[in-house]
Amino acid sequence: MKILLGQEDISPDRPDNEGQTPLLGAARNGHEGVVKILLGREEVNPDRPDNEGQTPLWNAARNGHEGVVKILLGQEELSPDKPDKRGRTPLSYAAWNGHAGVAKMLLELEDVSPGKPDRWGRTPLSYAARNGYEGVVQLLLGREEVNPDKPDGFGRTPLWYAAGNGHAGVVKVLLGREEVDPDKPDRFGQTPLSDAAQGGHEGVVKILLGREDVNPDRPDNDGQTPLWKAVYKSVESVVEILLEREDVNPGSLDNDDKTPLSVASLYGYNTIMTLLQSYGARTHSMVFNPRIHRFVEITASPSLSPYTTFYEALGYHPL
Repeated sequence: MKILLGQEDISPDRPDNEGQTPLLGAARNGHEGVVKILLGREEVNPDRPDNEGQTPLWNAARNGHEGVVKILLGQEELSPDKPDKRGRTPLSYAAWNGHAGVAKMLLELEDVSPGKPDRWGRTPLSYAARNGYEGVVQLLLGREEVNPDKPDGFGRTPLWYAAGNGHAGVVKVLLGREEVDPDKPDRFGQTPLSDAAQGGHEGVVKILLGREDVNPDRPDNDGQTPLWKAVYKSVESVVEILLEREDVNPGSLDNDDKTPLSVASLYGYNTIMTLLQSYGARTHSMVFNPRIHRFVEITASPSLSPYTTFYEALGYHPL
């Protein structure tokens, strides 16, 4: 490295076709010694972004190279909160990948905005919550500027992401904040409970059902309740948990007049069919017959093939 830098025809800050300089490559891979040598040259810009707007600091933060991050933060010309073309800052990616040490260093700087959203409206807290990094979540929540219930462009909050990905620890931390609405739907009407239910995250479902301000039977924009979602995804354990609630309707209709029982029948979920019927779900369901352009009634029985009853309702009679 030193020999190459001694050559007059070698430019230490020359980018490749992707706009990546030698410093960026060294920072990305955590080579502290090389970073120090390159920063010793006046021609090297420590904050030069590549074609995607990603700087050496951005790359070091994303990969958790604390030593390199510390060296770069010592450069006066550097902007520690510079976003890439997607609007994601070094802190965003440190949070995304759970690098608590890097996040802590960045949060100590006055010119780093801890709640800065990217192009999709997602904040560092959103990413840390989605990926289950409880330590980073707690660091971010320690800052007054961070809104623990801020929705992104799809209306999804940090709690929504944590619940949908089954991160019970993060869910508990977020629910400890009064500002967090545990039943806030996204723009499609899906609540944290709905997403946890269809994902089969039993522990999170139980935590949310323990809250009085969570409606366990709340339908989304398609009329599908958490039970409906759990049935559709064939998550028997969650189906049973929800059916134990008196305020959950086992025969609720979605916008296409499909009940949880008709869905279970259609896809052959016999165990779930029996479970639904034991909790009073109707034995008759409706399906749309395209031949006559109306809904027809089918009898759902676990003793029959679900496809037999379904196709007979449509006028087909398989041999």
